[in-house]
Amino acid sequence: MATSFTLPDHPTLPKGKTVAVIVLDGWGEASADQYNCIHRAETPVMDSLKNGAPERWTLVKAHGTAVGLPSDDDMGNSEVGHNALGAGRIFAQGAKLVDAALASGKIWEDEGFNYIKESFAEGTLHLIGLLSDGGVHSRLDQVQLLVKGASERGAKRIRLHILTDGRDVLDGSSVGFVETIENDLAQLREQGVDARVASGGGRMYVTMDRYENDWDVVKRGWDAQVLGEAPYKFKTALEAVKTLRAEPKANDQYLPPFVIVDESGKSVGPIVDGDAVVTFNFRADRMVMLAKALEFADFDKFDRVRVPKIKYAGMLQYDGELKLPSKFLVSPPLIARTSGEYLVKNGVRTFACSETVKFGHVTFFWNGNRSGYFDETKEEYVEIPSDSGITFNEQPKMKALEIAEKTRDAILSGKFDQVRINLPNGDMVGHTGDIEATVVACKAADEAVKIVLDAVEQVGGIYLVTADHGNAEDMVKRNKSGQPALDKSGSIQILTSHTLQPVPVAIGGPGLHPGVKFRSDINTPGLANVAATVMNLHGFLAPDDYETTLIEVANK
Repeated sequence: MATSFTLPDHPTLPKGKTVAVIVLDGWGEASADQYNCIHRAETPVMDSLKNGAPERWTLVKAHGTAVGLPSDDDMGNSEVGHNALGAGRIFAQGAKLVDAALASGKIWEDEGFNYIKESFAEGTLHLIGLLSDGGVHSRLDQVQLLVKGASERGAKRIRLHILTDGRDVLDGSSVGFVETIENDLAQLREQGVDARVASGGGRMYVTMDRYENDWDVVKRGWDAQVLGEAPYKFKTALEAVKTLRAEPKANDQYLPPFVIVDESGKSVGPIVDGDAVVTFNFRADRMVMLAKALEFADFDKFDRVRVPKIKYAGMLQYDGELKLPSKFLVSPPLIARTSGEYLVKNGVRTFACSETVKFGHVTFFWNGNRSGYFDETKEEYVEIPSDSGITFNEQPKMKALEIAEKTRDAILSGKFDQVRINLPNGDMVGHTGDIEATVVACKAADEAVKIVLDAVEQVGGIYLVTADHGNAEDMVKRNKSGQPALDKSGSIQILTSHTLQPVPVAIGGPGLHPGVKFRSDINTPGLANVAATVMNLHGFLAPDDYETTLIEVANK
């Protein structure tokens, strides 16, 4: 039966108001201290929203089960966060999908694994991805199960191409992860399986670029993984990581590429004709570029030198519109009927904008992992190029001002009923671990919010300000008592990852019905409750299967 996209009218709230949806990336709520960059920054606009009208400011959960992740120990991320914000429902995500497929054994029965398995008799199985237990892009235990399962199902020669983390987990944790996987591979060798680490490098310098920001990052990985060429050569991965980490200013995120060589100095695991390749990250954004290099015949972003004829599959499909990769081990969540599609099909003209590093979040991820427009006559998506060739703490204001100005112009043009933006500063600068730069970043984001809210004021509109997960509000690793954790030398351990903190939702604007306030009867409100709320602000009731709205209308 065809889906009806007609939304019922809200019994009280009117249609026709311009609604601005602002996502502050990496902006959680935490206790005020010197490591809370949002607290330390001058943020008069967000402060006024928080302190101005308590019935129009609330906190929602943005991690763990609230966004479809396996447990509440799993920090949220921008992808699952924007999926939940846009979809209005909670879908099993990334790690959870892979966990289910591994636990049931379905992963071994599906088309993707059986496709790569065709190479096991004569070729090598190569596994490429982030070696980490961070649970954001990949998880070590899944890699271990993948190696074990493949070896039990005919893989006689296995090569791992590892990327060290230090971003979603503590810097330096790479050594322990490498020791763990090396022990597993040693046990396989005792059982007659030729299993070794073949290459590696730090995730931000090798392979894991995103949004086509810097193809040199992918090329460094290609040279090591496919060609077996790198500036550093070692006998074991453990020796490689320990040696490279001993260099001044070294950290896991930026380790240079290396290859493992045999006694004669020859790379032990270049990818060649007849081999199988699996990229084992479950998160899409930092695997898409490598997937293009592995799969596209007409690839022209760098000289691949040699393009082996391989059987390639991703852990998941990373881009549904591009069908990339065409083969995958675990089927993606099917997110249909997103709020964006409903609203456009009910006549809501939509403008979405961010800079390159988060543009996909307010479009692709918001729309249920779907590229392109629902109706190009009613939508406009604007991408502002991000700075490239520098780390974001060097320019912490990023493109917040440009995003805000484009959005202001869109609001004042009268062409749009909804504007939807992402301000990346708190997250992207927070990931650098530079506290002072992150303070500047938060101030810049707050200034951008003001520009948008001023435009909302001018047109008599409504705003909803929220975030996708925490980051900038807590930049220090904490011990079990909540105090800053110290390393062996007594220094504070800076936290570069996302957090488990809740995020704000603020509503207001001259167009908001005076009786609207946040409900107090929802047990654990989360990001998925935002979609129904936005639909209400547009004058519609949400579909019955959506997570309930955060707002109610009191008689006034």
